[in-house]
Formats: sequence, structure tokens, C-alpha cells
Amino acid sequence: MSFSILFPRPYSRMIASYAFRRSPSSWPVSQVSVQKSRALATLADLGPIIENTVDVNSAEFKENAAAQDALVAQLRQEVDKIKRGGGEEARKRHLSRKKLLPRDRIDTLLDPGAPFLELSQFAGYKLYEDDVPAGGIITGIGRVSGVECVIVANDSTVKGGTYYPITVKKHLRAQEIAKENNLPCIYLVDSGGANLPRQADVFPDREHFGRIFYNQATMSGAGIPQIAIVLGSCTAGGAYVPAMAGNMANSARVLRRASNLPVACYADESVIVRKQGTIFLAGPPLVKAATGEVVSGEELGGADLHCKTSGVTDYYAHSDEHALNLGRQIVANLNYQRNPKVTLTEPEAPLYPPSEIGGIVGDNLRKPFDMKQVIARIVDGSRFSEFKEFYGTSLITGFGRIHGFPVGIVANNGILFSESSLKGAHFVQLCSQRNIPLVFLQNITGFMVGKNAEAGGIAKNGAKFVTSVACANVPKFTILCGGSFGAGNYGMCGRAYSPRFLWTWPNSRISVMGGEQAANVLAQVTRDNKEKKGQAWSAEEEEAFKKPIRDRYEAEGHPYFASARLWDDGIITPSSTRDVLGLGLSVALGSHVGGTRFGVFRM
Repeated sequence: MSFSILFPRPYSRMIASYAFRRSPSSWPVSQVSVQKSRALATLADLGPIIENTVDVNSAEFKENAAAQDALVAQLRQEVDKIKRGGGEEARKRHLSRKKLLPRDRIDTLLDPGAPFLELSQFAGYKLYEDDVPAGGIITGIGRVSGVECVIVANDSTVKGGTYYPITVKKHLRAQEIAKENNLPCIYLVDSGGANLPRQADVFPDREHFGRIFYNQATMSGAGIPQIAIVLGSCTAGGAYVPAMAGNMANSARVLRRASNLPVACYADESVIVRKQGTIFLAGPPLVKAATGEVVSGEELGGADLHCKTSGVTDYYAHSDEHALNLGRQIVANLNYQRNPKVTLTEPEAPLYPPSEIGGIVGDNLRKPFDMKQVIARIVDGSRFSEFKEFYGTSLITGFGRIHGFPVGIVANNGILFSESSLKGAHFVQLCSQRNIPLVFLQNITGFMVGKNAEAGGIAKNGAKFVTSVACANVPKFTILCGGSFGAGNYGMCGRAYSPRFLWTWPNSRISVMGGEQAANVLAQVTRDNKEKKGQAWSAEEEEAFKKPIRDRYEAEGHPYFASARLWDDGIITPSSTRDVLGLGLSVALGSHVGGTRFGVFRM
């Protein structure tokens, strides 16, 4: 099966090249160090096999599968459009300059056959009047010279690679992932800088453009390598003005109109392409306006100047291909070690095909499904050691393996009650104590409400669960498998609770509550107000009031809407979930975990 949504290569090649080799001796040296557990005498020790209860020949399964297939087909169609970048004319113009397209640059940089886990493909989707595919920047994780790296590549076919607000947010998210997981950063620079008409939303605030360079500096200080490959424009501006002694006031005013800070200047090592890459505080037009000096871009900030005179860059390249090869050489010489100690087992395919998940889930959030059957198609050997199986049954908790990595799974099978909240808090604490990564599978409408629930302490018991999730200092991964509503999103490690990665399925929905519930609540408030005033409100008027509310919630809860705003790290297919989680686990295990300290639990 080809994974055009997530990977630029067929998935079979990804498996052949990925870290989970059948023979431990064949695993790449740069991957996690492996301790084979002598205590695991047999696979059965990992837990019993989940019994299959899915009838693939049933009408319900076939209906669900057809609905999910339609969603996946639409997703692939949208992703194909996004991958084309700024359109055919922009692509032709880019290629005419003998430059590789940004996705081809990434492909050239990666190890042959290695996967590329692309992040946030829908960034900027229908967010602006302008079309900004992928937010004008491609980010993801791939293996370069045997080392897993975060790659940030400007797409100059999209508005010249300029930074919209969502571009900045996506760039910062990639850096956050690199920092959390101790991954070297490689920046493929080809950008016109900040989008000037939107400067108020790009330049001045804490999480705006300047934070990119702050992150580069602090990550370098923490020993996380920063590498820049300048393949096009790298223009800088106002933040450098204070460092330019003796400039006249008019010059400073003009220079402050420049659009970017040079990423290359903050990198540990930088490569630049001859007669293609440029680095300067202000381009030729601004220099002429400020000083009257007439100079070409190459003379002002080209490879000859910066490699032979200024020393701004370290490596001189003759083409994109040469520059990317130099980048690979730099990574090969990093001597970068990511050696966490983790007990791995031999990977084992699930007994039931992951391709069946779509037929289990479908596309109708009103129809419940058994999350345990989803787990059976994600974990190794469909083996799952369930914790507190008969208590708080609306929440499934237990231990399993994904591509040989140990995980604790927390999955919804209904609304959260006090019992299930306490069970979840207990299980999360166990995983935190044992340094076991957590995987949250969300399909949640929220916590139980009502007089009996409140008397039973749902508020404090729900808070215990939320507190344990917030404080757990282990890698956390969240998948939105269905609904993600209200406080249930918080308890199940939503975006606000900093999972290492959060992915959504195309059938999922996220909002403070369902559209029908929101419409009913607002209608009830309106009806009560009218009754107090002695005003009538017909059924037709009420429906006319409720319909736009339902429509708005449906639109704003859609995964495309959410992913456009980076409320997640990407939309994935249900059948790819196991393998995406495997990649995420491999990435996360290079970081420091442990030392969890929990806050006060109300008893």
C-alpha cells in the first residue's frame, strides 16, 4: 500500500528501512539501544490475545467501511492538491532556475528508502483569502545519515516562501518537537521572509517570528544540532539594526522594512549554493534606498562573499544536490547519540488487519463502536494486558506493544464516570512510575453530569484523572478516533496537555460540545428569556435559530478546520495508525523521561 498521505515513498520500503528490523544486529547504530528482556520467556507473557468480535461480512461493517473509504479518498485528494504547492506556474518557474522542488529536496536529503513523517500538511487550509498550501512550509521527521532529524523546508512556490502567521506557528511546532525529542534540526532555507501585509500577526509577539531564532539559539546551547542549507533567499531585517553601529537614522528606518532574520546565522553549520543562495540583512533594493549603493544579490550576500570573505557560511555548494549531500555529511559527523534504555520485544503484526479499522469505526459519531477491537488492530500480536478490566468499564486501560515498544493505552468506550476517572488516574500513575509511554485513543463526549454524578464526586474524581495526565512526565501520544468534546478532551490528553504528537482521523470531530447540544443549550436560554418577556417562539422559529449553530459547530469541529489551525499534527488514516505511532515512539524515546511529580489530588 502506498502512503501518499504521510510518506513520499511506498510504505513497504519504509518498513524495510525502518528501525524495527527483525534482527537486532541490523538496527541502525543511531537508533535506541536495546535491552532484550530475559523475563519475557514467551509472547504470551505480554498479555492475552483480544478476541475478535468483528464480522467483516456484516452489512454494518460494509457500510462503515464504505463511509470511511470515502473519507480517506477525499483526504488523499486534498493532500495531493497540497503537495503541488503554489501551482504549476510557480513550480515551472522554480524548476527553470535549476532548483529542486522542496519535496524533492527532502527526498534527496533523506537516507535511501527512509520514511518521512510529514507534519501538519493541512496548515493554512482555507485559512486565508490567499491559498497557502501546507502553510508555505514543509515540516517532518526523517532519517539523515542514520540520524532521525526534524526537517523544516521553505516552499518558495507558495508566495515566495514568505511567512504567514500559520507558517510561523508550524515552524515553531516543528522546533518544539525537536526540542522535546532531542532531534537535530535541518533547515532548507528558501524564503522571502515575513509576509509584510500581515506583519502585526507575524513579527512582534512572543510566539511570533523572533521565537524561531530564540529556539535555534537555545537548542544549540542545549546540544541539539542546528544545520542550515541555504538554497535560495535568506533575508534579514530590523532585529539586526541595533547591532549595526554608526547607521544613520534614515538607513535604520529603511532596513526595518526588511523581512526576515537569517536562519543560517543561528545555525551551528551552514551550507550555501553558489549563484542561488543569498544571505543579507537587507536586499539590493533596500540597500539602494538606504545608502544609494547599487549591488547585485550575489555580490551582496552570495556564496562567494560568505564562504570566502565574511565567513557567514561554512560550506560552498554548486547545486541543490551538492548542498544536500553536504548536509548529509554534516549529520554524519555530528557524533550524535540518542541512547535511552528501553525494553524492546520482537515486533509482531496484529492478528487482525489494521485495514479493518475503518469498517469498525465508520463515519457516524452517533453510532458507538468497540474501542477494544481497534486496539486489537494496533498492538503487536493483538495482545493486550488489560488493567482493571471489570471496573470503570467506560474507559479501557492496559499494556501492549507497538512495533516492539512498550505502551500504556487509555481508550474511551463511553462517557467518563467517577469510576473510570479513578481507574484512568491510577493507570497513568503506573505508567509514569515505570517510564512507559502513554497512547490515548479518544472517542469521548465528556464526563457524566447530573445530581447523582455530582454527589458521587465526578468533579474531584475527573480532576484526579486530568491532573495525572497533565503531570505524567512520559511521552504521550493522542489519536482522535471519533468525538473529542468538552472536558473529555482534557482528560484524554488533548492538545492543551502537550502530547508529543496528536493525530486525528478523518471521521473525528472536536469542539466544546456537539453541535446539537450547543444548539439545544442556546435555544433553551433564548426560550427562557422570551417566556420571561411573554413572547411566543414557534417550533419553526426555534429550528431556524438552531440550524446555523449546528452548521457552525459542524464546520468548526471538522478535522480539516482543526488541522488548518495546527490543533493537531496531521490527519492520518485509521489503517496507518499503528505505523505512525511506531514512528512517533522511535522519535520520542531519545528524550529524557521520568521524575514525574503529581500535584495535590482532592480525596
